[in-house]
Amino acid sequence: MLDALAPQPADALLALIKLHAADPRSDKIDLGVGVYRTGQGDTPVLGAIKAAEQRLLETQTSKAYLGPEGDMGFVAALTPRIFGADFDLSRIEGMQTPGGTGGVRLAVALAKKAGATRVWMGTPSWPNHAQIIADLGLELKTFAHAAPNGIADGEAVLAAIAGAQAGDAILLHGCCHNPTGIDYDAAQWDAIAAALAASGVLPILDLAYQGLGHGMAEDAAGLRTVLAAVPEALVAYSCDKNFGLYRDRVGAFYVVAREGSQLPAIMSNGHALARANWSMPPDHGAAAVRLVLEDPELVALWLDELDTMRARIRQVRTALAAAGMVGGVDLAPVGRQNGLFSVLPLGAERIARLRAHHGIYMAGSGRINVAGLTSGNLDAFVAALAATA
Repeated sequence: MLDALAPQPADALLALIKLHAADPRSDKIDLGVGVYRTGQGDTPVLGAIKAAEQRLLETQTSKAYLGPEGDMGFVAALTPRIFGADFDLSRIEGMQTPGGTGGVRLAVALAKKAGATRVWMGTPSWPNHAQIIADLGLELKTFAHAAPNGIADGEAVLAAIAGAQAGDAILLHGCCHNPTGIDYDAAQWDAIAAALAASGVLPILDLAYQGLGHGMAEDAAGLRTVLAAVPEALVAYSCDKNFGLYRDRVGAFYVVAREGSQLPAIMSNGHALARANWSMPPDHGAAAVRLVLEDPELVALWLDELDTMRARIRQVRTALAAAGMVGGVDLAPVGRQNGLFSVLPLGAERIARLRAHHGIYMAGSGRINVAGLTSGNLDAFVAALAATA
């Protein structure tokens, strides 16, 4: 039977990691892998996480199973950071997932089980969004995320909501859009929330980079605007980026229900789906986050580290934007975008030349991780853009 399986293409970004690792050039630049990097090019373990892990080492007495919902102390500690203090928390229930990817997978699977057959999504988007939707057998309907002027296309998302049917779902990035870095502004979020409230479309909100755009509250503002307007929604959340826990796969999934009394039935379906997919999520990273969020001193340390990460990303964006038009590429919009990613209009041939002649590695879409740029290599990157025009 296995002879019938056709080879599948390798994940492009994972293949890029291998190409970069095999490149012997000392001045190579990695703009492909989506992790935060310091000015020295490192992806450190946060001090707050190190302290929590030490405490976990000293106090944890068992590694027995927790169940499909994972560490509910972690889920509860994270809840007010996402939803704010003013939201009716009696309408919310959550569970731990293996990274934000697990949260997205569970959200789409639960939407399907509730009767959804179509998911609307702005493009471009994180490639795994479409793969998850396809793997679950739902129809994907797309609309343009960004307008030609480099800002979020509010009219396109409103048209998609108007064209959707009751029972459809729509997947929206909460902040720091991957891959464009282009986010909806407050007025656009207000319009999106009003349209969703009138439509019967189920929002699936993917909040994967909270704190890396403008701040914890600021980056959750769009999500909170939608949740204040709609009767129900699903939320996928990642701690991999804002806590630096990439390989520990720390995420969460939340349901916002019309009535709190509906939550036990809804979450029983979530637990069953999780049980069939991963049985229970890995505990270590979530336990470390829980310990951070339960300790005011560790919270202060974490928020200070997060401020440093956000400030560095913003500094790189400002410096890159200051270069202006380089080799036919306008870098100025990069300064107005948020989070780790931006997309440069380069084309596959030019991206290949940048890799071959200058050791610059980026996704074939032109997506760059701006945190891969430092004071030591930013000028070289700009010069390479000019040289390959």
